[in-house]
Amino acid sequence: MFQRYAIYYTPSGALAEVGASWLGWDIKTGTHVPHPVIDGLDVAALTHRPRKYGLHGTIKAPFALADGTTEAMLTQDFEALCARLAPVAFTGLETHPIGPFIALAPIGDQTGLGQLAANVVTALDRFRAPLSEAELARRRRSNLTPSQDNNLMAWGYPYVMEDFRFHMTLTGRIKDNMATVDAALHMYFLPHVPHPFTIDTLTLTGQGEDGMFYEIRRVALNG
Repeated sequence: MFQRYAIYYTPSGALAEVGASWLGWDIKTGTHVPHPVIDGLDVAALTHRPRKYGLHGTIKAPFALADGTTEAMLTQDFEALCARLAPVAFTGLETHPIGPFIALAPIGDQTGLGQLAANVVTALDRFRAPLSEAELARRRRSNLTPSQDNNLMAWGYPYVMEDFRFHMTLTGRIKDNMATVDAALHMYFLPHVPHPFTIDTLTLTGQGEDGMFYEIRRVALNG
């Protein structure tokens, strides 16, 4: 039994390998991985905050299980949902600053990606326990827009539906030298990004007592 669950896209192949090394955590194997040595960068410090999640793109954000539901029930519905959903493709990924951190973000038409995420959010929402008042207050410290606040109340997370922006977080907050870090990440990651980029699997993950996220089930999209 995990503390929280989430639906992520987690890459495979070379991108998964370099991502696990960069972050220091392999979500598939549930193991720590040595960081690469990159001149001028403290990779461990840069990746401290996102490390526990592994390399991933959030499709349905972490949630505690609702009363009356179980991990087995969630897994069964997740597998059935993936059987109905079709893969989506877009041009590729690029490193991109998002506020104070850097992520891999998609380029090209992302309409299908947004529809995929919306379908997952709605189809599995019965498994999500309501947020506590403390969790709501914490989220609202981010100065949410009215749309994002409505999403928070309806779906437990601000950045869904029209406010969904797929990304794969690579760093925590960067106070300075953003351009230097971005350039290094571009050189490190971009040779391993397929073009076009296809999302043809989704991964059910769980957060353990150690705070780290682990792969539970990776399922192909067969719709």
